[in-house]
Amino acid sequence: MGIFTRFLDSVGIMSGEPAAAAVRQPPVSGPILAYETYDLNDPRLLELMREGRTGVSGIAVNDRKALRNSTFFRAVWLQSASMGMLPVHLRRRTGDKVEKATDHPLFNVLHKKPNDFQTASRFKAYMQMCALLDGGAYALKIRSRGHVRQLIPLERGSCKPRLTDTWGLVFDYQPKKGGSRVLMADDVFHFGSPLTLDGLNGLGLLDVAADTLGLAIRAQQAASRLLVNGTIARGALETDETLGAEAIENLKASLREDYAGVGATDDWLILEEGLKAKLFAGSARDSQLVELMKREAEEVARFTGVPRPLLMFDETSWGSGIEQLGLFFVTYCLMPWFVIWEEAIWTWLLTPQEQLTMYAKYNEGALLRGSLKDQAEFLKAALGPNVGYLTQNEARDMQDRNPIDGGDELPRPGTTAHSIMQEEQADAA
Repeated sequence: MGIFTRFLDSVGIMSGEPAAAAVRQPPVSGPILAYETYDLNDPRLLELMREGRTGVSGIAVNDRKALRNSTFFRAVWLQSASMGMLPVHLRRRTGDKVEKATDHPLFNVLHKKPNDFQTASRFKAYMQMCALLDGGAYALKIRSRGHVRQLIPLERGSCKPRLTDTWGLVFDYQPKKGGSRVLMADDVFHFGSPLTLDGLNGLGLLDVAADTLGLAIRAQQAASRLLVNGTIARGALETDETLGAEAIENLKASLREDYAGVGATDDWLILEEGLKAKLFAGSARDSQLVELMKREAEEVARFTGVPRPLLMFDETSWGSGIEQLGLFFVTYCLMPWFVIWEEAIWTWLLTPQEQLTMYAKYNEGALLRGSLKDQAEFLKAALGPNVGYLTQNEARDMQDRNPIDGGDELPRPGTTAHSIMQEEQADAA
């Protein structure tokens, strides 16, 4: 019940009583309150303000209702979990050489421990989910000795970016307790959806897909009403004769006793009195409901960009196309988010001096490895003596194996690893 609803109900209008009846109420001692006040930190006020996005269906769609849609949940889960499980490394470029900046404090923040209560995968998955649902994700930077040591995710809906009169970026932050405050841009790590209408706030799925999700909820409600209130009978018994009340009761009792339950599956009825069995076929109305639910699932898939088979409602067999599906998912669904994360880390977590030589890089190879046969063919070509572009240690690192001595040199054209070793031994002698 909203604030104004409470006011109207307090004077008797919402309860159906005429206004005059409310005036004729006997006097009471003490002050009369015609409204109910909320503290700004009252969770009931926050729930009232977050009622949801109301679309053409008349359904107020919020995050909990949206995630009850299996297609929407699967799409959000896939993207969030994938971004969470893939490693992101801080790299340093020194001359012509690029290496992991394992000695930098930010490396462990991004790769292992972003804060004291979340793992790296859980933090990345949560931030990605916020960006998908709301269009933006925000985390407070905790510094020590000039470096970011922790990233504390801010509650959804509590932070909003804006530009000052001097075109500076600040964030209006409303915590659970206490008054609102203004956070400077240097104190917040943030990124958002690539689509935005004002250049600051990204478009979230809950906003753009409100109509589709609302219609999907309506379709589910219609199906539930059909199951609860409708007639789900498989057929009917009909006859040209007239059955008496006793015969009808005997027939019902026989059906309940002899042909009900799991043990009666696929049993045949023995009909008397000229009865004939007639099976019901699916009605046009039921077929339209099924088609509507399929159509809304496809609409949700379009909004999220996840391929149909990965959402588990495609009726065709995947077959040998599973590798291409993974490539499609990474290229057209996750790749934009890789760039968004990498740019946000470079912009908001590195100092101007560090930005000259350092950058962040997502490793999407975990989703593109393919089968062991495919990996073997790839490494064979990458380590080949004529066109090799990987060293032995780089290839071993991709398989989580320890480096070996002498494995940091590229193979020379026209030679083999054995001949190279013999040449090095001869030179050393």
